[in-house]
Parts: sequence; structure tokens; C-alpha cells
Amino acid sequence: MNYSKLKFKIKRMENPITKQRLINTHNRIREYIHNTPVLKSEQINNLMGCDIVFKCENFQKVGAFKSRGAMNAVLSLHKDELIKGVCTHSSGNHAQALARAAKIAKIPAYIVMPINSSQVKINAVKNYGAEITFCESNLEARETTLNKIVEKTGATFIHPYNNWNIIAGQATATKELLEEYESLNYIIAPVGGGGLLSGTALSAFYFADKTKVIGAEPSEADDAYKSFENGKIIPSKNPNTIADGLLTSLGDKTFSIIQQYVDAIMLCDENSIIAAMKLVFERMKIVIEPSSAAALAIIMENKEYFKNKQVGIIISGGNVDLDILFNSLKK
Repeated sequence: MNYSKLKFKIKRMENPITKQRLINTHNRIREYIHNTPVLKSEQINNLMGCDIVFKCENFQKVGAFKSRGAMNAVLSLHKDELIKGVCTHSSGNHAQALARAAKIAKIPAYIVMPINSSQVKINAVKNYGAEITFCESNLEARETTLNKIVEKTGATFIHPYNNWNIIAGQATATKELLEEYESLNYIIAPVGGGGLLSGTALSAFYFADKTKVIGAEPSEADDAYKSFENGKIIPSKNPNTIADGLLTSLGDKTFSIIQQYVDAIMLCDENSIIAAMKLVFERMKIVIEPSSAAALAIIMENKEYFKNKQVGIIISGGNVDLDILFNSLKK
């Protein structure tokens, strides 16, 4: 497979996120987020044959990049919207991030979570003071339950990724990375719903236009890859991957940006994801989510492609359900 071919596809919708908007977004949220560290590992670089820098969003507030977008979305609301609060459906990091942002803004937060959500994540959302409503574990139940909450409360729905303010917020991680390392050949970000990848691509385009952006996706959840190759959104069907943060399908806003500004989406297998995660644990002594490990797994499977290149990796988060993780590693 030739990953070197630059792909620009038909523009589907106007992108309202300008360079100045990204700068304004960063200024708006910077006091509420961490400028996360950028780490290197000489041992990993030697093993991979390239120079890798890791933007460590596992050290971000709530343990994931999602704090950036959620904070920006809440701070961008009109005062009349703030009074009624915010709501979303999420079983993971977005739920925690939005609950935290709402707490900071001193507004209500209503979170719809599937009944099989991790107890660790449920507790985290509760600790931020959000009101949780449980539903069955399917998209229809999530949306139906959320619609009832919107009708009852008038709260503003903040989509986990298909939202311009969310995308602009996520873009600030790469903006910070490029402020430290402006001459990277590649930046690799995992892709699920596409909020992080589309934001990464926009920041690279505006602040380092010679840097190519690659999305990392598990072969067992390859809807973004198929969508990118076919020029239309192909929804995820029965994804089965340890990278549970990459199970969602692209949105029309994220896909539109990805089509225009992402150079390739590359696939990796489950064994590589697990091996990459273990390698980071062992050599860097930091905890990362399986979804984060997909980016390093791409390099592991394509060493010749990245040989002697300077590569930035966005470590998307570090919220690991240890029971699920250790059971997976035993298999």
C-alpha cells in the first residue's frame, strides 16, 4: 500500500476554523488546561529507527486531550445558554471533560452514559458534579435519552467531536507541540470520531504547512480509513479492538477537515497496539490508553516509511480501565 501519496478530496463544507480562531481558542482555554510535556525516548527511537517526540495528553486535565475541546465549547457559549447548562452522551473521556468544564463555569451538566460504562468513569463524572442518566448501550438509546433531557432542561448539546468549538480546542495540542518542534516531518494522531485528528491537521496546516498528518486506526475498526479512501462517510460496523476510544464513526464536520488536510490514514493490528503500549510502559514509565498506542503501532509496522524522519505522536490519553486492560493482555 502506498501511503506516500498526498490525498486532497472534494471539500464538503466550509471550514470556519481559521488560524486566528485557533490562536483565540488557545488564549481562551490556556488557564484551564495543562501545556502538556513533550517527551522523548532514546531507546524507542533506536528501536523504531526515527526521531519521535510524544505530546503527552495523558498528563492533561481529566487525563485526556478532551479537556481542551470541552473547555472551549463551554467558554464559547452565550450567557443565555450557560444558564441552562450543557449536556452530552458519552461513556468516556468527553463525559469527564464536559463535567469538569461545566463545574468550572458553575453551570449544570447532564451526561447520558450507557449502563455498561466503566465504574471508574462514572465515579469521575459524578465527582465533577454532573447529573448522570443511564441508558441502554446503543446509539439510538443514547440519542433518545439525550433528546428528552434537552426538551426538559433546555441544555445545549455538546457533541463529543462533531462540533467546531470542540475541534478548535483539540487543535491546541498540536499547536503547542509545533511551538516546541516546528520542523517535524510527520504528526500521527489516533482517529475515532475525528475530533483530535481534524484539529491536528488544521494546526499543522496553519503553523507548519510542510508537516504531513497521518491518522492511526486499528484494522478491526477501520471505518475512517474506508471513509477516507472512498470519499464518503462509511459508518463503523461491529468494531472489535482493544482501543475502545476509537470505536466511533466520523462526523460530517471532522470528515470534511480530514478529507482536505490529512495526508493518509494508516492501519495497525491489535498485537502491534498492545506491543506499543507495553513498550511505552516499559521504556517511558508512563501510562497510556490503548487508543494512544495506535500511533506508535503505525510506526512499528512501517519502519521503513518513517526511517530517519522526525515524527510527532499525540498521546491522546491515559485513562485505562486496569481490569479490562489486564484481562486483554492475558489473552
